[in-house]
Amino acid sequence: MKYILMMNTMRVGHGVPEWPQKDLRAHIAFMMGLNKELRESGELVSAEGLSFPDQAKLVRAGKDGMPITDGVFPESKEFLAGYWIVDVDSPERAYAVAAKASSAPGPGGTPLNMPIEVRPIMSGPPPEIL
Repeated sequence: MKYILMMNTMRVGHGVPEWPQKDLRAHIAFMMGLNKELRESGELVSAEGLSFPDQAKLVRAGKDGMPITDGVFPESKEFLAGYWIVDVDSPERAYAVAAKASSAPGPGGTPLNMPIEVRPIMSGPPPEIL
């Protein structure tokens, strides 16, 4: 079953870009190692880091169908920093991958223990709706 693991992180201005270079390198190496491990096990479908909220726009359709944008939102307390889509045998395996991602090193090598939201990916609408 496929799951999305969404990495939420600290607010803009208090995060990764301000870390010492050696800590930033260790964090990136950890994430690259995790992705390599998941790729080699055949469990990684996709993984991407996302830009900061100061580059985000909220979009909705106007009455004429044209996009109406709102944002940017640099004041966000937490934000989605990246995600993995994994194809694993059980929810427990998805939770184990999320826990490993959560333990990525931060400043001084201390694990960040950042929240990782895990959600099953639906393959389509529920059968009772069709």
